[in-house]
Amino acid sequence: MLLKDANILIIDDDEDVLTALRLLLKSSVNSVTVNKNPNAINELLRKHSFDLVILDMNFNGLVNTGNEGIFWLNKIKEINSKIDIILITAYGDIDLAIRSLKEGASDFLVKPWKNDKMVEAIKSVISKKKTSKSHNLETKKGLRIIGLSDVMRDVFLKINKVAPTDANILILGENGTGKDLIAQAIHENSNRKNKPFIKVDVGSLTTSLFESELFGYKKGAFTGANEDRIGRFEAANGGTLFLDEIGNITLGQQVRLLSVLQNRQVIPLGSNAAIDLNIRLICATNLSLADLANEHKFRKDLIYRINTVDIIMPPLRDRGTDITLLSHYFVDLYAEKYFKESFKLTPEFITKLKSHPFPGNVRELQYVLERSVIMAEGHILDADDLVFSAIERPTSTSTNTSMNLETLEKNAILDVIEKNNGNISKSAKELGITRTALYRRLNKYDI
Repeated sequence: MLLKDANILIIDDDEDVLTALRLLLKSSVNSVTVNKNPNAINELLRKHSFDLVILDMNFNGLVNTGNEGIFWLNKIKEINSKIDIILITAYGDIDLAIRSLKEGASDFLVKPWKNDKMVEAIKSVISKKKTSKSHNLETKKGLRIIGLSDVMRDVFLKINKVAPTDANILILGENGTGKDLIAQAIHENSNRKNKPFIKVDVGSLTTSLFESELFGYKKGAFTGANEDRIGRFEAANGGTLFLDEIGNITLGQQVRLLSVLQNRQVIPLGSNAAIDLNIRLICATNLSLADLANEHKFRKDLIYRINTVDIIMPPLRDRGTDITLLSHYFVDLYAEKYFKESFKLTPEFITKLKSHPFPGNVRELQYVLERSVIMAEGHILDADDLVFSAIERPTSTSTNTSMNLETLEKNAILDVIEKNNGNISKSAKELGITRTALYRRLNKYDI
């Protein structure tokens, strides 16, 4: 919310004060409501939505203690704990200022004020309100999605719009951008937030595990099925089902998934009884929509089914100054975790971070900063305290080199798969990567 969108309520028993503030602010904000009587506060706040209250601290009192202002400050907070309040008084007292701020005031100004100081104070409060709403979302586990960049504000805007609905969401983005946190944030801001949130990495499931994990099974359905087990779809009933790595499932698995989503029913293995489903579906993949649109890899009718709305998580390299916000957040987080005093980040530390391409995105940044905190000798983090992992390699700027490396990797994968007679598990183990990672490469090279 910008200053021009703000709705402000002013309560003061001095008619001149009300007139002066109304004239000062009326051209800069959306609306200014004034009232001499603090007893009208209750009704005004219940009937209207205000972003800020400017409140006098003394009303018709012979003793100017400020107690009336504190009293009405607390009353306002009882009605709306999130509303911001600037207190004004003709009697400047540092103890009174400290007391009012402790009671929850956003600022404290003394009459007579300078107009530019008043406007600046209001701008500051409104901008903080804007930041608190748009620079992070918090999930149930206390993890935060932090960002002030335009691309992240677009993400937050979409989350706020789609979360209250039951629309199926497809989250797209590179590995490490926080797609799972977005899924949790959508759930936590939905009408299903008190119901289960079930996550499944479907890209790592074999065909047999895919059905038993998602749809469940009855005792005796197959060898080893010694008892009934509900599937993830049924476990998520009433809540949200998050299918991660959806782009890596086979065409056969896609057919089974499409059938369940179309019928809104699931039949456990070994049973003929259908179970009705009431779930909110969120899917995620590191593939682009263009890659998913290849019908040799992914069914278009399934794309339409899972993608009522898509949310694209930007890579860290496209998020501008967010890297500074994230750096301070993670450093503080790990300083507390490892019982270390607060750290100061030098400009050289931040510059070195910003110059790194972070192919592993926020996940890589998180691990780099955790290591820096653990290994730090003092309470100042400098450029020398940053060591980037060799696990993540930035893409080469040389096209020929990149093509040669891709050719080498593709040939190596083909050789190992051929050697293991097409056994993906054995091939992944021999290559030193997970099955999921190998499936990604198979898709990448169209193998």
